[in-house]
Amino acid sequence: MNRKLIMILTCVFVIAFAFSIQAEVKDPIGVVKLGPGEPVHIAYWVVISGPNTSLGTDVVRGIEIAVDDFGGSIKGFPLKISGQDAACSAEGGQAAATRLAADPTIVAAIGSTCSSAAKPGVPILWKAGIPTVSPSNTAPFLTDPERGDGYGGYARTCHNDKVQGAIAAEFAFREKGLKSAATIHDGSVYAEQLAQVFAKRFKELGGKVTSMEAVSPNDTDMRPVLTKIATAKPDIIYYPIFIAEGGFITRQSKEISGLEKTTMMGADGMFSPDFYKAAGMAAVGMYHSSPDFGAFAGGYQAFLAKHMKKYGEKPIAPFHGHAYDATMMILKAIDKVAVKEGGNLHIGRKALRDALLATSTMQGLTGTITCDQYGDCADPKIAIYQTAAENVKQGAMPTKPYWKPY
Repeated sequence: MNRKLIMILTCVFVIAFAFSIQAEVKDPIGVVKLGPGEPVHIAYWVVISGPNTSLGTDVVRGIEIAVDDFGGSIKGFPLKISGQDAACSAEGGQAAATRLAADPTIVAAIGSTCSSAAKPGVPILWKAGIPTVSPSNTAPFLTDPERGDGYGGYARTCHNDKVQGAIAAEFAFREKGLKSAATIHDGSVYAEQLAQVFAKRFKELGGKVTSMEAVSPNDTDMRPVLTKIATAKPDIIYYPIFIAEGGFITRQSKEISGLEKTTMMGADGMFSPDFYKAAGMAAVGMYHSSPDFGAFAGGYQAFLAKHMKKYGEKPIAPFHGHAYDATMMILKAIDKVAVKEGGNLHIGRKALRDALLATSTMQGLTGTITCDQYGDCADPKIAIYQTAAENVKQGAMPTKPYWKPY
């Protein structure tokens, strides 16, 4: 064999060896390896049972439209979407996350709906190497630098309630001129922290917080708490809780002496047509803090048209756009880090997490998505909505803000 041929064969061998080394995917916490035709498996964990089902259904629909728009595959591998019921509770979140963590085919997760489910569930998922992006967890704790190592695989496309609570307080004090306030939470990390942010900002503005009360999930008689609050005759009650309990508070507040002139205000956790079913006409005139749909990007109108065509109705809760953005964020990150080798696809778990948190200036439905190191990725815009009689009669949330701070 002549020297020239030997050199050529040696070069071919070196190139082939170098390519094989480059194609080999290594990751400090693991690699999802897919054979030809196997799906890229993404799972959601949201509330899909009980009185808050509309919050989870709204999220699932946003996910499904995003998958359709992405084309249903990544690098020629089909997308598979599955789900678990996280039940909007700590127990439900722990159970759902445990089931997802036991499935080694899951690449990433979308959820949870409720912050109370995320608090125990996220560390379970991340221990299994599954990053999760939530469209609707808003509790400040989840992206707090002091939250602990178990949340390293977490991000969210919704606002942080440090924003929502402050805006609600500014609306009450500055826009409406209300000088005294009471709050009610349900013990969940979402409601308790949001009520705390509201109260803190309201006092900073010069207002007086007369009481900060709590009810329990599944309570139906809210009269004792409302009667206690009524002794101070606050100008406003801010109760950022969920649909069923919020409905009881709204209805029963009309029965309590001393609250006749008190303004009632909820938040995004009960901004749903199902809340109108729970509260009835007692909801007329009350306010909600929630995302400003009018500030969403230009593609939102096309999304609404697809939603109507696919489901035969308008969105039924506030976080469909955020779910769309969470899904797109995950799909784009997988596409970025996945390595196709022959007929196989390899996805590094830490590489995927790092790509998610490196998301920058992604144009989403809800705005420009840019993540910080703790997982806050939203372009938060909060507005205040007022319920009219027609909203209750038609079972439709108001879409035009009553007030916004910008």
